[in-house]
Amino acid sequence: MRPAFSRPLPVRQRGLSLIELLVAMAIGLIVTLAVTSVITIGEGKRRTTTSTNDMDQAGAYAAYLLDRAVRSAGSSLAQSTLPTDRGVFGCKLNAASLLPASAFPAPFAKNFKSANDLRVAPVLIAKNQSDAGSDVLVVMGGDAVAGGVPRGLTDPGSATTLSMDNTVGISTGDLVLVSQNGTADCLIEQISGTSAKVLTLGGTYYTAGKSTSLQGLAASTSTYVTPLGNPANGNVEFQFFGVGDNRTLYGYDLLQIGGITSAQALADGVIEMHALYGLDTNGDGILDAWADPGATGYDIATVMATTATIRQIVAVRIALVLRSASKERDTVSASSITLFSDAVDASKKSLAQTVKLTGTDDLNYRYRVVDFTVPLRNMLLLP
Repeated sequence: MRPAFSRPLPVRQRGLSLIELLVAMAIGLIVTLAVTSVITIGEGKRRTTTSTNDMDQAGAYAAYLLDRAVRSAGSSLAQSTLPTDRGVFGCKLNAASLLPASAFPAPFAKNFKSANDLRVAPVLIAKNQSDAGSDVLVVMGGDAVAGGVPRGLTDPGSATTLSMDNTVGISTGDLVLVSQNGTADCLIEQISGTSAKVLTLGGTYYTAGKSTSLQGLAASTSTYVTPLGNPANGNVEFQFFGVGDNRTLYGYDLLQIGGITSAQALADGVIEMHALYGLDTNGDGILDAWADPGATGYDIATVMATTATIRQIVAVRIALVLRSASKERDTVSASSITLFSDAVDASKKSLAQTVKLTGTDDLNYRYRVVDFTVPLRNMLLLP
């Protein structure tokens, strides 16, 4: 018989059974898989959102740069056509030894015209002539203190001097364009000194001329001097814009201001840039038609040599195609992108262009089209 004061023996502690352990592991795996799936989906959405935002910001920045450049195109040049032509539009550009002897740097090296062929115009579009096969945009202009008003020579000058009735508003270091109606060449020159009625030429941008000499132009009172601005102030613009092989929009300073001899990257993720000319065909100051820069009469060689066509161009429509940096697992884009679907030429023919996405995994990226029109305000001021 057990004593009344004795305690019961403790129950032995037991662990999980195999079935309980397997059930717990299964539940844990299910929870882990669910959490991992949520994290993976969330991370994918985050990368897509970030990549899309970066693409949108790059597009907005590229559009801002191009708008700012094109909007001022023709400044200091447009007045050289009033009231009579001073030989600026369409003249062959000479700018000391700064222009390359053969090809321009990438992305303007493979197809774009050589420096020997380049002529003066507010805006030029070279269709499909960048190294990546997109259009090249050429913008020229200046912002001189003297307002870009051309001045005629009053007395014969020399290979280093220009004589005129006054030199007000023109300072040492300024650039001027020396031209003459009926003469093919025009010369960019830099002022190295001034007096009341004489400009002395010299410095980095001095050129004696090629087929047309400065001395020959300086000797004629039918020659005009158009102030362009001062490169030290950043108000002289002779720029190229184009897309390179690495999906980047580049800009190139034709005058190499600041000693920069190569093209500079402006915006990432740009795979195509295409543009149209906006025309005022009847001279009423209103855009009434578009022109494809590849059409007959509107290729770059014809436009820059035809003053009447240059004067008709009052706007430029630009379309940028941007690609996201983040590759998606699945197909997320169509096989082609249509640009300028609503644009028509003077005969009402559609000017829509198609960009085909044929590369490996192209359809696994997202794309944006930034389409905008820039008026050439200096050309719109012409009567």
